[in-house]
Amino acid sequence: MILMKNKFFGDKFTLRIITVIIFILLALAGLGFSLYLFIIAKNMYMYIVATAFAILSVVSGFFNISASILYYKSYFYGTYLDRIKKTLKPMLSYPTVGVVVPVYNENPKTVNDTITNLKRLEYPKNKVHYYLLDDSTNESIRKEMVEIARKNSFKYIHRVDRKGYKAGALNNLAKIMKEEFIAIFDYDERLSNPKFLKDLLPYFQDPKLSYIQTEKTHRKANLFADSINIFDGFFFKFIEPARALNNTAIFAGSCGIIRLSSLRDIGYFPEYVIEDTFFSFKSDLCNYKSMYIPKVYAYGKPITKFTELMKQQWRYNYGDTQFLKYFFKNRKSAKGSPISSMDYITHGFGLNYISVILIMFTLVSIFIVFSAVPFVNLNLSQVLNPRYVGIDLEIFGSIALVLSFLAPVIMTKIYFNSIKKGFMVFALNFALAFSRTKAAIAAIMLKNPGMKWNRNNDTDKSKFVFSIMNTKTELAFATFIFILSFFAAKTNHISGGVWLMVYGFMYLFTTLFMYKYG
Repeated sequence: MILMKNKFFGDKFTLRIITVIIFILLALAGLGFSLYLFIIAKNMYMYIVATAFAILSVVSGFFNISASILYYKSYFYGTYLDRIKKTLKPMLSYPTVGVVVPVYNENPKTVNDTITNLKRLEYPKNKVHYYLLDDSTNESIRKEMVEIARKNSFKYIHRVDRKGYKAGALNNLAKIMKEEFIAIFDYDERLSNPKFLKDLLPYFQDPKLSYIQTEKTHRKANLFADSINIFDGFFFKFIEPARALNNTAIFAGSCGIIRLSSLRDIGYFPEYVIEDTFFSFKSDLCNYKSMYIPKVYAYGKPITKFTELMKQQWRYNYGDTQFLKYFFKNRKSAKGSPISSMDYITHGFGLNYISVILIMFTLVSIFIVFSAVPFVNLNLSQVLNPRYVGIDLEIFGSIALVLSFLAPVIMTKIYFNSIKKGFMVFALNFALAFSRTKAAIAAIMLKNPGMKWNRNNDTDKSKFVFSIMNTKTELAFATFIFILSFFAAKTNHISGGVWLMVYGFMYLFTTLFMYKYG
C-alpha cells in the first residue's frame, strides 16, 4: 500500500518528484560516463567500447526518463477518476454478465476455492451466469473439474485441444455466450470484495468503453513472495494509472470486465501467450476506450517457488517480444497519439530492457575494465587516498552501477516501506536476466514458448543438484566474471575488480534462489 505520508519523504506528490530525480540521475550518470569514455579514448578499440556504452546508456536513459514521466503522471489519476465518477448515473437496470474462470490442469482444491468465493458476488442472480472453461488434459483433474462446476452451478465447457491457449478458450465462449459483459478471473484469485460487478459496471455507461482493469496482487506469504508482489505493485500503482490517462491501460488478463460487443467487434482475443496485451492494443486500434480502477477486488495465490516465477517471466517476455513484432506491423493503422504508441513500445521492450540490456551492460563493463586505455593503476592505499578519487576510469563507472543498485532499494523503501524487499527486487532482476533473454530469443526464433523443470523436494542434495543443473548458464557466466575480477585486482585495478565481482555475485542469485525457493 502506498503511504499517504512518509516521515522521511513527505507527501505523495513529493514522492513523485523524488522518483523523477532518481531516474534523471540514473540517466545522467550513464550518459556522463559515456562522454568521459569518449574524452579519454586513445584508439579504435576504446572508441568502439565507448560507442557501445553510449548506445546502452541512451536506451537506458530513454527508459529511465519514460519511467519518471509515468511515476509523475500517476499522481494525477485520482483526480481524473473522481471527475468521471461524478458523471455516472445510478444504474436503473442490470446488464447480464458472464463470470469466467479458465483452467488448465490446475489444482482442483484451489479452483474450487476460487469459484466458491465468486458465488459471493453481489448481483441479481438472474443477471449473472458462471462458466468454468477447462482445457485440462489430465483426465483425473478433468473429472474433478466437472464435479466442482456441478456443485457450484458453473457451466462446464471443455476443449479437446488448447488451440490459442487461454485466448482460444475465451474466444470459444465469446462466440456462443449471450451475456453483455464478460468478467474474467484466474483460477487462483480469491474474491475479497463482492461488490466487484456493482462497482465497475456503471462505468460502462460510456458506449465506447471496451474494458475495465482493476489492481491485481497476491496474498502475503514470505519475503520472497511479497517481494515478487512489488513487481506487480510498481506496475499497477504507477504505470497503469499513468497509461490510463493516455487511454492505453493494459488489460491484465483477469480481475477485469470486457464489453462483449467490443470484443467481437475487434475480432476477439488475439491468440498469443499473453492475449491481454494484444487485446488492449487491438481495442485501442479500433478507437475504443479503456479504464483502470486502482482497487483490489481479489487476491491471487502467492508465488512461493522460484521456478514458478521463472516460468511466468519466461511467458511474459516471450509474449512481449511477440507483441513488439505485432505492434510494428499494425502501428500504421493506429489512431492514437504518439504518446500512446510510446506507451506500447516501452511496454513491449520493458522486460527486454531490464534483462537483455542488463547483460549487455555487464559485457561492456568487462571490456571497459580491460580496455587499452592507459589507466592510472591504483593499489589499495591509493584507492583510499582522496586525491586519487576520480582519476581511475572504473571508479567513474561504479557511480552508474551504485545508482542502479540503490534506485530500486530507495524506491521500495519510499513506496512500500521495506529496504529488504528493495534488495530482493534488485537481485531478482539479475536472477531472471538470462531466463528472460532466452525467452526473447525463443520468440524471435519462433521456438516453443515453454520452459519446464522437474524438481525433487526430498533431500538437500537433490535440491543442490537440481539448482546447479538448471542454472548452468548463469553459473558459467558468474564464474567467468569472477576470474576476470581476480585478474583485474591482481594488476592493481582494485575498483575494476570490485566492480566485476559485484556483477558476478548478482548472477549467482539465480542458483541461490532456485536452491532456497524451489
